[in-house]
Amino acid sequence: MKVLLTGATGFVGAAVLRQLIDHPDFGGDDVRVLVRETSDRRNLDGLACEIVMGELGDQSSLKHALQGCQVLFHVAADYRIWVREPEEMINTNVTGTTNIMDAALSANIEKVIYTSSVAALGINADETPADETTPSSLASMIGAYKRSKYLAEQEVRRLINKHALPAIIVNPSAPLGPRDIKPTPTGRLIINAAKGGLPAYVDTGLNFVHVDDVAYGYILAYEKGKIGERYILGGDNLSLKTLLEKVAEIMGKMAPKICIPHKVVLPFAHLAEVWTRLTNGSEPFATVDGVNMSKKKMYFTSAKAERELGYTHRPAENALRDAIKWFGDNGYLG
Repeated sequence: MKVLLTGATGFVGAAVLRQLIDHPDFGGDDVRVLVRETSDRRNLDGLACEIVMGELGDQSSLKHALQGCQVLFHVAADYRIWVREPEEMINTNVTGTTNIMDAALSANIEKVIYTSSVAALGINADETPADETTPSSLASMIGAYKRSKYLAEQEVRRLINKHALPAIIVNPSAPLGPRDIKPTPTGRLIINAAKGGLPAYVDTGLNFVHVDDVAYGYILAYEKGKIGERYILGGDNLSLKTLLEKVAEIMGKMAPKICIPHKVVLPFAHLAEVWTRLTNGSEPFATVDGVNMSKKKMYFTSAKAERELGYTHRPAENALRDAIKWFGDNGYLG
């Protein structure tokens, strides 16, 4: 059986690729990956897979990539907290998703595993873990990334309901672990903390999960998931304070002790964004959307995936240790 994987050069996609290569339904000869000409291919080194060139914005390349395939794992996405031109992210995450789902329908793909995100879900004001049924709306989505993932998932749902797209939706939380080459926003947080570059913190929290557990969750969704259903693939809910304490313990350093109110950080985030635009920098050290998102703890439960798919996850501290080791081994902490 032939499978097409998008996003294989990225963090989550690279972990999914390794699972697909080892899966009895596929194997290296039957795993095809869609890669952009400009992609960093280090995460593909030494792996037995077929590489085809293409772009989510190029429908002819998507048609070519899907030829002969029966299954599609769509993992590719633009994951950044701050972007200079938000429409670029919307185009990649929403229009790109629509393009490849339309191509999958035309190619009569038998099953699609679509990557959404917990960013597209609602959260509970009382800080209890949210699940797949927690209400959400576009108005509640802060920032271009969350809006784009919300809109993209809505488009996939429309295609499921109106055109019988055979898609199963997975919603990973914040992944940690090896091969975060870019690195992702979560990876940069860990790098900065490990290097002792975070003297203070804000009162927030996230759900952290090992990237390899997420990747295996994709396989479980493929094997046991129901068309049209969504499954949170998460791990442990940790406050930022607890996370930084765990990083400090692993590194043998002192954890930050100062909690800065959001209202104090917000003006600096505005200034940082203005400075980044004026100097043509790549990314501000703090972002307005990031501060606004941090005002609420984004806690989730994977109970549905555990119950229906048999999903499990290792402790977040294990993911942290693997991430820090990989970053250290690959020169990110020097």
